[in-house]
Amino acid sequence: MQADVLLGLQWGDEGKGKIVDFLTPKYNIIARFQGGPNAGHTLEWDGKKHVLHTIPSGIFREDAINLIGNGVVIDPAILQGEIEALEPFNVDINAVLQISRKAHLIVPTHKLLDAASEQAKGKTKIGSTLKGIGPTYMDKTGRNGLRVGDTEGAQFLDKYNALKEKHLKILSQYDFDLSSLEDLEKAFFAGVERLKQIPFVDSEHLVNNALNNGQRVLAEGAQGSLLDIDFGSYPYVTSSNTVAAGACTGLGLAPNKIGEVFGIFKAYCTRVGSGPFPTELFDEDGQMLGEKGHEFGATTGRARRCGWVDLPALKYAIMINGVTKLIMTKADVLSGFKHIKICTHYHYLGEQIDYFPYDIVSNEVKPVYKTFDGWEDDLQNLSSEADFPAQLVTYIEYLEKELNVPISIVSVGPDREKTLVRDQTILT
Repeated sequence: MQADVLLGLQWGDEGKGKIVDFLTPKYNIIARFQGGPNAGHTLEWDGKKHVLHTIPSGIFREDAINLIGNGVVIDPAILQGEIEALEPFNVDINAVLQISRKAHLIVPTHKLLDAASEQAKGKTKIGSTLKGIGPTYMDKTGRNGLRVGDTEGAQFLDKYNALKEKHLKILSQYDFDLSSLEDLEKAFFAGVERLKQIPFVDSEHLVNNALNNGQRVLAEGAQGSLLDIDFGSYPYVTSSNTVAAGACTGLGLAPNKIGEVFGIFKAYCTRVGSGPFPTELFDEDGQMLGEKGHEFGATTGRARRCGWVDLPALKYAIMINGVTKLIMTKADVLSGFKHIKICTHYHYLGEQIDYFPYDIVSNEVKPVYKTFDGWEDDLQNLSSEADFPAQLVTYIEYLEKELNVPISIVSVGPDREKTLVRDQTILT
């Protein structure tokens, strides 16, 4: 067996959580492979809404193990809060959640370093979620980090204090208030005690043994491909590999163990925080997208910037991920627009190009658009692809032709039931 991968193709917030929840019944293991509590995966069903940050999005489905893989960074305090928020749903968290011993821990001073760094950057800040993600990955690659497995050892507190002292020396160089540290530490150590009640596993063995025994695994990505540390709009990126290759390093999978790659994109595009956004709209259309799409960050609460679909960026994300099936979300948000646009090319350094170039941060990028007729139909009332308005069919067919990958699912509302499958093989 091979593991399938599901990830976002834009700047995050594509609706990954909903689709993972929708697809979970066909899988035995749902495994997060990178990122941390900077993620916000929103799930809705039966009028209920829930946001997950670290826990995989298959947690509300029976008969699936949810794994936090080695590539994820974990804040024990935030994870404890997530677990407590699941109590009304009667989820037996200790039975359905497992954590890799090799996953790194976010300690309180990581969060202080994150905030101090952003404060010092002023207008050049990258728009961090201030969850300590970047500093934690820095310690990981610097071979100074704390891992989940360390909590099982007698030297855990010594290792923690050594890392804390290192951070305090760095923080002494900033004009930054450290008065919150004591409270942060109390929450951290309480979270560690709750963390230790969840089964720790050697996740690379778990995942590979499952595949060898014919079980099905879905690797769940966080953030979006255009925020990848290597391939995103650097330096306005996250600190991990959000692309399909990250599932290999974040779970211990060999490249030949990757099967389908599901790429999720919104029918338009959004971005949270700083950084380039070629198709961003500053007019009534942009405002309308934000209002209709309820575009506020699930983790930060910040208003998302909105714009039209960007084909050069989408083609780039599809290429580096090896996407085999596309899933389009929030098609319902486009209802009511007289005209809808798709960016087909960029004006870049005096040329018209159809690819995503090296530097869209310091070099101006102007989108070239193709305009389509909109539709008035409320898509949330639809139950079948056969009911799609003709204008939506034209929109989908154009995207499929240009991207050369089939759109297998179209989401027409936030609830898990508002998910229209165009290719039934995606469910088998």
